[in-house]
Amino acid sequence: MKKALLYFALGTVVSFLINYFFTDTKDLGLEVYYALSFGIAWGLAYYLDMGDFKLIQKMSFSFLAMIILVVVGVLIFNVELAIPSILKFSTVFVAYYFIASFRSNRASRK
Repeated sequence: MKKALLYFALGTVVSFLINYFFTDTKDLGLEVYYALSFGIAWGLAYYLDMGDFKLIQKMSFSFLAMIILVVVGVLIFNVELAIPSILKFSTVFVAYYFIASFRSNRASRK
């Protein structure tokens, strides 16, 4: 769990810093929201990969996290600004499992 929180924190900070310094940031709150979606994806993917979760549980947790991200995004911003957060989330989630598939202890295959 501690490592999953570390993945979340590092993913959030790195994503925010990259977006802040290399893109034209107009809305700081939106950039924080997108960075959080990136960090949540890394942290959740790591947590689900290291646990004893079946594939359907991993998919369910990931889908639930995307729904929560959209609801929060719609409440704070609007639907057009909330949708990119789930695109970032799902891209990172898939990338994590793609990278994890090359590891010798393939927890993602359970």
